[in-house]
Amino acid sequence: MSFVVQGKPDEDKDIQSASKEAGGQVNGQPHDRISLRRHEAVEITAVQRMLSATSGSLLTSLLVTPLDVVRVRLQSQPVLSSTANTLAFNNLPPNLGVSSCCREVFWVNNNANFCMATTSTPHPPTLSALSQTSSLSLPCAAEETSRRIFTSTYDGLKKIARNEGLTTLWRGLSPTLAMVIPANVIYFTGYDWLRYNPSSPLSTLSPAYIPLIAGSVARIGASTAISPLEMFRTRLQASSSLPPSSSTGAAAAVRRSPFTETLAGIGHMVQKSGYTSLWRGLTLTLWRDVPFSGLYWWGYESVRSQLTAARERHPALTVETTHGTTFNDSFLAGLLSGAAASIITMPFDVGKTRQQVYKRPAPGTEEGVKKGARRLAPEERSMPRFLWHIFKEEGVGGLFTGCAARVLKVAPACAIMISSYEVGKVVFRRRNERARDAA
Repeated sequence: MSFVVQGKPDEDKDIQSASKEAGGQVNGQPHDRISLRRHEAVEITAVQRMLSATSGSLLTSLLVTPLDVVRVRLQSQPVLSSTANTLAFNNLPPNLGVSSCCREVFWVNNNANFCMATTSTPHPPTLSALSQTSSLSLPCAAEETSRRIFTSTYDGLKKIARNEGLTTLWRGLSPTLAMVIPANVIYFTGYDWLRYNPSSPLSTLSPAYIPLIAGSVARIGASTAISPLEMFRTRLQASSSLPPSSSTGAAAAVRRSPFTETLAGIGHMVQKSGYTSLWRGLTLTLWRDVPFSGLYWWGYESVRSQLTAARERHPALTVETTHGTTFNDSFLAGLLSGAAASIITMPFDVGKTRQQVYKRPAPGTEEGVKKGARRLAPEERSMPRFLWHIFKEEGVGGLFTGCAARVLKVAPACAIMISSYEVGKVVFRRRNERARDAA
């Protein structure tokens, strides 16, 4: 997309004429208008655009999936109530007989403000049970909590790799590849058509706003196509390989794999609510992705234009564009715009993740009966109301949970994806140029 050439004014007119005859747009950003004479008239096919998008999709998926897993875990982990009463533990009676870490917690007399520990499950517990049970029969509650709760991106990467295995960091890679390749093909080729094709309905708009609108529209189409896979991936990445803290022995041994459990959960949802439930997360995804895409492309085109303008102001930099300069310009523009867009739209990402991993209680359960007589859970509200609830309960920090993981994932992913796509188009365009000259 971004080619720079040294030439005379009359040569530049010929360049623009050739570009217009080839269906290009000469009213766009500077890096759209200034092009190589020989290459601009040669267009690349739709298949070549798809291959360019696919190469970037494969590379970004392999590199950033671990950060995506940590982001989902951080956003979906339970939040401790800020109103929890911890003062009661200062008034514990002496000689409780507790000399080791809590294994299982129950409330004294069922209404006290403090708890005792045991390794068995008698109800109500007895002193004989406390003394006869083994301290090794159940995992330590405090240790289990520490293993499951992440305090930062690095902490999440470390604990997942240590406690669940290194390969867990790439959980969801298969659905990610199945999702991201067709999504990026639709997304990038759709954006190019809306952005540059003379028959695009956006061609009559101001060039300054076309990237914003084209990116948003292209994302709507891509997100709609892959919404079921997006829900499956999010639920799979939110699941833990660690058995529930209440599972022991045989129960933990027969626990199904996260992939099987997620697949079974999706199947149960379809049986209960129909196939349209597979698109249940679409609205949530659009809340996040549409503003992100609009801001990203608007920022990307702006930064690329600034880089091209800087090359024009310095004759030493105004040389024929190579693969290296195309990669450098698009990588830097993608990195900066991706980071800015991901930070701005972070609250929508938090709301989307929490609402997608939320499991509605069954009508026949006690929780479901109670819920039927009261208001909807916060996760079942509309996106604005749910975000307002998070803000009231957790403050601004709650709306930006996992921000570091998302920026570390999104910014380089955008940079790698767009630079791979742009370089791929340059390679195919020059290949078509050579084929034309040979003919």
